[in-house]
Amino acid sequence: MKKIAVVILGAITLASCNQEQEKTAYVDNTVLIQDFKEMKETEAYFNERSEKLQKSLDSVALAFQKEVQDYQSQSASMSSSQRQEQEQMLMQKQQVLSRQQQVQSGQLREESDKIIDSLITKVKDFVADYGKEKGYTYIFGSNESANIMYAKEGKDITTEVLSALNSKYGGSEATLEEASTEK
Repeated sequence: MKKIAVVILGAITLASCNQEQEKTAYVDNTVLIQDFKEMKETEAYFNERSEKLQKSLDSVALAFQKEVQDYQSQSASMSSSQRQEQEQMLMQKQQVLSRQQQVQSGQLREESDKIIDSLITKVKDFVADYGKEKGYTYIFGSNESANIMYAKEGKDITTEVLSALNSKYGGSEATLEEASTEK
């Protein structure tokens, strides 16, 4: 009886040893997104567009300020009705310029958000494909809020995944141009 129990225990031990080990790792989401070449290029692209927009808006605002200064210097020689008419026109123009600024800034922000969201999805999909290809059961994501409090050394594959991700991405300004024109 003891021999049968030992044989059964041995068989169970052998069976459990032969079971496939779960392969797990984690990536630092923040590092992965921030150091992804396509994300860096996208951010640079939108920063440049934002600066151009700001310069354009600044030049329009400067022209408007000159109009206001011209009005102020000439207002003393105007009749009351002319002043009122000119002030009304300047207020309307200021409102139009303000709305125009809000619309243009909002459009740029929406476009940027849309492309950045698609890049985040692209990174998530890449990590999933990478995990399947490398035989991982799980690849966890970590960030500033410390979802992973402890991991055994060697479980952080951020650098490895980032390198593969950046290798897959060729780096093309045309990609940004195409993405920004798709609305």
